[in-house]
Amino acid sequence: MSDPITDAAAPLHDEEPPPAPVTGIAGKTAFYIGSAGLLLATAADSIAVLGRHTGFALIGSIEIVQAAIVFIAASSMVAVTLSRGHAAVHILTDRLSPARRAMLARIANLLGALAVLLLAAGSLILLGDLWNGHERSELLHIPLRWFRLLM
Repeated sequence: MSDPITDAAAPLHDEEPPPAPVTGIAGKTAFYIGSAGLLLATAADSIAVLGRHTGFALIGSIEIVQAAIVFIAASSMVAVTLSRGHAAVHILTDRLSPARRAMLARIANLLGALAVLLLAAGSLILLGDLWNGHERSELLHIPLRWFRLLM
């Protein structure tokens, strides 16, 4: 008699290998930008918390953390895309033949690329409209155009 807890069901197809580590210039650049953003956010928040207990106020700490999060988010999206590590659900496609599965994967990649191109086009339109607006953050007056350019 088999034990349902220890006996795992056989996978429907070979398991995909884990994502490869991010290498190359783009991957390393994304890693270092994300690391710098994380260190900046941690330092700003830590100084702000310590300052509350010692009577020292770090004005604009929330704005600094928000600016750092732009770098963290952008670099993590680039790193995951380079390593092909995005989450994927294969409930329906596992039941298809390998040829059909490959065809659907190509269609999904094409639709994903089209969606990213549409988002990039919209972002460029907004960037062009707001470039000469000289929008700045409230307390520290950090120019926001460069963060829009990054995203």
